[in-house]
Amino acid sequence: MKLFKAISVLAVIAAASVGYYYYTNQIEIETIELTSPNNLPLDEDIHVRLNKAADVYIEYWKEGDAAVQQTVRSGSALSHRFHLLTLEPNSRYKFRVVIDRAIPTKSNEQSFKTRPQSPWMVHDWIKADHPHDEKALGNGLVLLCYRGYPGYMAMVDGKGTIRWYWQDEKLGVRLASLTPRGTILALLAPASKDEFNKPNQPNKKSTNASYYLRSGRIGFVGGTVLVEIDLTGKELTRIDLDKKGIVMHHDVQMDQQHNIVGIVRDFRIDDRPRHPRDTLWGDAILTMDTKGNVLKKWSPWTKWDIQNDKKLDSLKHDRFHFNTISFDRDSNYLTSSPIENQVWKIDAKTGDILWKLGKDGDFKLKDNELFYFQHAPHITKTGELLLFDNGDFSPRDSTTANKQSRAIAFKLDQKNKTASMVYAAPIPKKQFTARMGSAYALDNGNLLQTSSKTGSVLITDKKGQVLWELNAYFIPYRAVYVPAEIWSKYRKN
Repeated sequence: MKLFKAISVLAVIAAASVGYYYYTNQIEIETIELTSPNNLPLDEDIHVRLNKAADVYIEYWKEGDAAVQQTVRSGSALSHRFHLLTLEPNSRYKFRVVIDRAIPTKSNEQSFKTRPQSPWMVHDWIKADHPHDEKALGNGLVLLCYRGYPGYMAMVDGKGTIRWYWQDEKLGVRLASLTPRGTILALLAPASKDEFNKPNQPNKKSTNASYYLRSGRIGFVGGTVLVEIDLTGKELTRIDLDKKGIVMHHDVQMDQQHNIVGIVRDFRIDDRPRHPRDTLWGDAILTMDTKGNVLKKWSPWTKWDIQNDKKLDSLKHDRFHFNTISFDRDSNYLTSSPIENQVWKIDAKTGDILWKLGKDGDFKLKDNELFYFQHAPHITKTGELLLFDNGDFSPRDSTTANKQSRAIAFKLDQKNKTASMVYAAPIPKKQFTARMGSAYALDNGNLLQTSSKTGSVLITDKKGQVLWELNAYFIPYRAVYVPAEIWSKYRKN
C-alpha cells in the first residue's frame, strides 16, 4: 500500500471582513496523510487531523483541468477521512483541505500522482474506427462484469478508461446491480459453472426451444455466492448460496426495504394423469435478508395450470426461464418470460399474476410492437416500461442475417390494459444478439444497449443511431448505467 505523509499545513486564519481584519480561534491542520487503498490507481484516501474539532471538506482537480471537484463535508471532528474515487490512472491531481466556516479557511495547495493502471486491466475498449463520441454517455459510467477468472467488475467512462474496479480472488462475477442504498450487489460463481442438465444434442434441424435453453446456446448463468460491496470496495455482505441449496441466476436486485430479491431455480412434481412421474423445472422469485435468511418465495407453479399446458412436455426442464427481476412503482414485481415472449407483473404480496404484456398477453399490441426472447424489462425514471427485444424466434425476420435486436419502450395504462409504443431503437443487424443483453435509459436521453453475443456495448439515440461503442474482449451479460449521483455520499456532483 502506498503511504506517505504530507508536510504539516497551518490553516490561514486571518480573514477580511468589512474593511478590517479579525482573528478567530486558531485551528491548525496537524497532519495530512495520503494512502491508496488496495494499491489501486483509481482511489486515494486523504486523512486530515486538526488540533481542534471542525467541519472539513476537500477540493481536488486533475492537473490541467479547469473543473474542480469537492467532497461532501465531514462532521465536526478532530480526525477526518475522505475517499477520492474514480480517479484517472497515471495522472497528477492537486487538492486543498478546506475548513468549513462562515469564511472557509483553505490549506496550501498539495498534490499526488496516481500510479499507472495494471497491465492486465488495460484494454482497447474504444476503437477509433467505431463511433466514439464520449459525450454520448454524459456524466455517468458503464458497469461491466467479467465472469471468467479472476472475475471482476469495472466501471468505464466515455473515453474507455476504467474509473472503478473490484475483483474477487477465486470467483467470476456473473452480474451486478446497483442498490437503493448506493452499493453494488453482485452474483459470483466459479468460471467453469456455466450450465446445467445439458441433454444429448437432438437433430441439428430441431427448433425445439427447450433444447436451446438447456444446451449451452444460452448457457446457465448461475451463481454460488452473493456479495454486497460499497463504492470503496469494502465487502458488506457475503452469502454462500451453495450451502443453502439455492441456485440463483440471471438477476438479483435489492428492494426498497433493503432485502435481496433474485431469480432462483424451482420445481414441482409432474402429477398429470397418464404422464410418467417426473420433475418439472422452472424459476421462482426468492426474497432474503442481507444475512441470507429466506423471507419468502413466489413460484409460478402454484398458479400454473399444468393440465392444459400444451408446451409443458417440450419445456419441462425449463418452463419459464425468468431472466429479470425488477420493481414497478408500486413495488410489485416485473419479470421476463422469454419463452412466452412476455413481461409479467406479479403482486409481491399475494403472488397473483396481475397482467402479461407481449404475445397473447393482456395488452393489445401491433405486430411491430411485439417482442421476442426479451431481457431486462424495467420502469424508467420517466415511467415507461423499457426492455431489450432480442428478436430471436421473431416472425419478422425469417433468416439470421435479417434478425435485429432493439430497445423498445411502452407507455402503459395498467387499469384499462392499453399500451402504446413510445420509441423503438434498433441496433445494427451485425450486432444482433439472440441471447442476453439489456437496454437502459441514460440521464441525457440516450440509450445504453448491450449486444452480448458480439461483445458490444452501444449508446444510441431513441431512433437507434449509434453514437458510441465499447468493444469487450468477453461476453458481457449486460452493461449497467451508473449515474453520477451514486457518488453523492463521497462528493458533490
